[in-house]
Amino acid sequence: MDAITGAVHYHKLQVWEPGMESEEEEEDEEIAEPLVLSLRRLQNTPRNKVGGLPGAWARLLAGLLLLAVSSSLALRQLQSRNSPKGTVGSVAPPASRHSHHPGVYHHSAIISPAATCSQLGQELLIAGGNVVDAGVGAALCLAVVHPHATGLGATFWGLFYNSSSGNSTALTAGPTQILAPGLGLPTALPALNLLHAHFGHLPWPHLLAKPAMLAEKGFEVDAPLARSLAVQGTKGLCPLLCHTDGTPLGLGARVTNPNLAAVLRSAALASSPDFAGDALLNLLVRDLGLELPSARPMPSLEPALQLLLPQGVLFSTPAPSAGPELLQLLESTLHSRTSSSASCSPFLQTAGGPVSSALATVDSNGSMLLLISSINSSFGSGHLSPSTGVLLSNLEASSAPSAWACPLILRGNLDDTEADMLGLVASGFPRGAEAMTCTLLNHLATPQIQQHPQHQAQQRPTESPGICSQGALLQAEVHAEHAHVSSVPSGCCPFQGY
Repeated sequence: MDAITGAVHYHKLQVWEPGMESEEEEEDEEIAEPLVLSLRRLQNTPRNKVGGLPGAWARLLAGLLLLAVSSSLALRQLQSRNSPKGTVGSVAPPASRHSHHPGVYHHSAIISPAATCSQLGQELLIAGGNVVDAGVGAALCLAVVHPHATGLGATFWGLFYNSSSGNSTALTAGPTQILAPGLGLPTALPALNLLHAHFGHLPWPHLLAKPAMLAEKGFEVDAPLARSLAVQGTKGLCPLLCHTDGTPLGLGARVTNPNLAAVLRSAALASSPDFAGDALLNLLVRDLGLELPSARPMPSLEPALQLLLPQGVLFSTPAPSAGPELLQLLESTLHSRTSSSASCSPFLQTAGGPVSSALATVDSNGSMLLLISSINSSFGSGHLSPSTGVLLSNLEASSAPSAWACPLILRGNLDDTEADMLGLVASGFPRGAEAMTCTLLNHLATPQIQQHPQHQAQQRPTESPGICSQGALLQAEVHAEHAHVSSVPSGCCPFQGY
């Protein structure tokens, strides 16, 4: 049964009772017989022989019919009770009446750097979650399986467009704070919990269940993590990410992090965003021999920055992200009338920016969430907290903007309630603002009817290890009442949807 199918309704079946013959014989003979046949009537009346069979055969036939009907109803009820609606597990998306190009879905979709986390996002969507539930759940999953790029020690920025209200909201990280020299104050749990508390639908513990399970029972090292381990080495990362002889784990090796699982389960019990990271912070300062800092993480939700264009309105995150720089660059480029469909390859092929992790979720109604996080360097500070299994970032407190954070959403014609939406978020590019500016200008210059079939055909829902070592630009769209997701390079990030 499809995961979104409603409850089965049963109709009361008519059963023979004494005295029914005389009443029914007075009714018009064209009225249909009850679904459950009367065995007594078959036995006692000559006209109830079926095909000339004697009463015993008629009774047998009626009994078989009754058994078939009751078995069918019982099976339908069992399937309804076992429906995955409202739960998170290994659920299959409902079957579609027709197919689309890869990356195009009827309802909603998610794209992230890890196949496991994209699958988790899909499961949360099918379970009745919205794009915020799917995005936050996937971000927590990435904190477990991609410790080289993100984690509970990371700094998060986000951009959320709510199609119901028409409002766009920025998740801001707040000023960078440090626990000790070279060790940033972790803000991931308070930030993600704050976003979910305002816009999520599923219960907060629901989102942490599978990430905690992955940390407890183990996950496989994927290609991006294996490459980072091969380059970085294992200094400070043992025993979590190395063999007993000290060599780094390779592709397909299994990793368990029970201490991180315990932290996630503690965070699931937090009564408010202010307390979501307290258990982690207490353990961290004990490991480091520090006192609890007087300052706490200060993520916030603010109205997104806006830039009006003839084609609609652009949204991005405020300072100290690079959102203001991005909008200024777009505005100056458009006003200079120098925009063209130039190749964006020079921006997209240049790596070397701060290590970061990005994901995008979108539904066919136009709601969209873009999330990006960073621990600055590969594996951040390289300091693995033994009590928590968390790697802290080495982001330093400064007034410099977070150049790696500049998510962008384009809302089409404001007078059109079904206008197209476009979301862009880049990770790993030192020139992310330029890359997204070029991509957006090409999008605006290319007619949609030509653009979509071309880029859809290039997407594949699997990771291509050879092209994921550089940065990635993720694209989420709403077009023709469908949700679209893709990446540059094509196939770099796995996607799921339904």
